[in-house]
Amino acid sequence: MEFLYQNITEITWQALLMWVIGGILIYLAIKKGMEPALLLPLGFGAILVNLPLSGVLNQMTEGIGEVNGIIQWLFHVGIEASEAMPLLLFIGIGAMIDFGPLLSNPKLLLFGAAAQFGIFATIFVSTLFGFDLRDAASIGIIGAADGPTSILVSQVLKSSYVGPIAVAAYSYMALVPIIQPIAIKLVTTKKERAIRMAYNPKNVSKTAKILFPILVTVIAGLIAPASVALVGFLMFGNLIRECGVLNSLSETAQKELANLITLLLGITISFSMRASDFVTFNTFIIMVLGLCAFVFDTMAGVLFAKFLNLFSKNKVNPMVGAAGISAFPMSARVVQKLGLEADNQNFLLMHAVGANVAGQIASVVAGGVILGLMPKILQMLG
Repeated sequence: MEFLYQNITEITWQALLMWVIGGILIYLAIKKGMEPALLLPLGFGAILVNLPLSGVLNQMTEGIGEVNGIIQWLFHVGIEASEAMPLLLFIGIGAMIDFGPLLSNPKLLLFGAAAQFGIFATIFVSTLFGFDLRDAASIGIIGAADGPTSILVSQVLKSSYVGPIAVAAYSYMALVPIIQPIAIKLVTTKKERAIRMAYNPKNVSKTAKILFPILVTVIAGLIAPASVALVGFLMFGNLIRECGVLNSLSETAQKELANLITLLLGITISFSMRASDFVTFNTFIIMVLGLCAFVFDTMAGVLFAKFLNLFSKNKVNPMVGAAGISAFPMSARVVQKLGLEADNQNFLLMHAVGANVAGQIASVVAGGVILGLMPKILQMLG
C-alpha cells in the first residue's frame, strides 16, 4: 500500500493531462474511425509512458541496475538509430498506390509540386515564432500531409518536438475531410467548383508502370540525393505492385506489413509524448502551425490551378489542385464530394486521384530536399 501511495503522489497534473490526451486519441480512433491503426496505439502509448516509474521506459532498478523499457528500446532501434520504421512503412504505402491516373495525365505532377508550398511557408513562419531552423523545418514538413515523412525528417534533424509533430501530422491527416473543404471554399466560388473535366484516360502500358518507379528513384536521387531513402522505398513498394510476379508480396506489403509497422510506429512514437516534453506552450504553437501548413498547402494547390486556367483553353477544376497534398486517398475523396455538391453530374475523382498520388511523390521529395539543404544552410549561418 505504501508503494501504491508513493506512486499516486508522484502523478503530476501534466501526466494527468497526457492521460486525457491519450484517451481523446483512443476515442477518435474507435468512435470516429480517424486513422485508428495509428491514433489508437499512439493514444494508449501516451498513457503508458506517463505512468509513474513506467516499465516501458529505461530506469534504474535497485539491485539490478538499468532495465531497458520496451517503448524506449523500440524508439532507439526503430527510429532514433536507423529510421527503419517510417522507411519500411513507405514500402507498404508504395504498394497501395496506382500511378496509372498520374501517368495518364502527367501534368498533374504540377499540382503535387504546387501543394507543397505550405511546407516552406510554415518553415518561415515557424522561425518568426522563435523556433530554430531544425525545429522549424521539422514543423513545416507537417504540411506534407504525410505522417511517416514528418516523423523521419524531424528525427533525422534531431528536432526536440518529434512527439507533437507526429501527433499533429497524423491528427490533421485524419481531419482532412473537415479541414480541406473549409480551406477550398475560402478560395473558390461555387461556379469554379462546378467546372466539369472530361476524363479520357490514355492507355498506360505495363512497361510504363514498371519503368516509372525506377526512373523516379533515379531522377530524385540525382536532384535531391537525401530523398533517395524516402522516394526509393516508396517506389520499391510500387514496383512490387506493378511487376506482376510478386502479387502475394504486394498484398502482404499493403496489408500485414503496413498495418504492423503502423501499429508499432504509433506506440513507439509515444516515447516522445512524455509529459515533461509534451506539455509545453511550444506544443500548442506547433499544433497551430501544423494546421496552417495544411491550409497553406490546400490553398496553394487551388490557387495554382486557377493560375493555370488563365492560360488554358480546357479549364481545370481548381479543387483538383487541392488534392496535390499527400493525404491519399482522403483528399481525392474530398474533391469528388465537393464537386458533386456543386454539380451532381460532376465527377472529378480520377483527376483528383492523379493529383493525390503526385502529392505522394512531391511530399517525399520535399522531405529529401529539406534534409539535403539543411546542413548547407546551417553551415552558411555559421
